[in-house]
Amino acid sequence: MGIIAWIVVGAIAGFIATLITGTREGIVMTIILGIVGALVGGFLAGVFLNVKDPTGINVETIVVSVIGAIIVVFVAGFFGSGRRRGSV
Repeated sequence: MGIIAWIVVGAIAGFIATLITGTREGIVMTIILGIVGALVGGFLAGVFLNVKDPTGINVETIVVSVIGAIIVVFVAGFFGSGRRRGSV
């Protein structure tokens, strides 16, 4: 998948994931979240669902990316909340 497709899918997936999780991120962080989510979701789909590399801008890629982005948000929130609790 080309860099432009990664950015477009990342933006879409990150936007949907932030809506679902209720987090507020900036536009750049949303795109990064979506791109990382696409990598995580693609890896997990390949391992658990035996899905061949989802490529291009299509529904399957966006769904896999959104699921991956939601996982990334929860993992980041889990590790990030521990740091915030310790500081006053």
